[in-house]
Amino acid sequence: MADSSITSDLDFEKQGGLIAAVVQHARSGRVLMVGYMNREAFHKTLETGHVTFFSRSRQKLWTKGETSGHFLELVSIHTDCDADALLVEANPIGPGVCHNGYESCFYRTLQNGEWAVTDAPAYDSSSVYSK
Repeated sequence: MADSSITSDLDFEKQGGLIAAVVQHARSGRVLMVGYMNREAFHKTLETGHVTFFSRSRQKLWTKGETSGHFLELVSIHTDCDADALLVEANPIGPGVCHNGYESCFYRTLQNGEWAVTDAPAYDSSSVYSK
């Protein structure tokens, strides 16, 4: 397990035991998604090299890719000046990170007061995720 002093430097308590984790593509720099980690998810990420989050809706850990096979391989982790947010650099395995079939969860752009899909789908999400 990762040294507990690593997590003691992070402020998990500010957001009720969770810390925001912005995931950035390590090669392109594109923001892929935002998730939340608790201490256990942070340690599991370090131990396995696969980015793991805490699901607020399901109240349990989940490793990105456990259903889709589209894992995020950890490259590095950075924290901000307040130690209450993380920037996770990762290399995605698979065509996309978004469960809607896009490379990034940020595939919509505000244009003329409306959200427009500005990316092409990267894969057929219905063939990966069952409803």
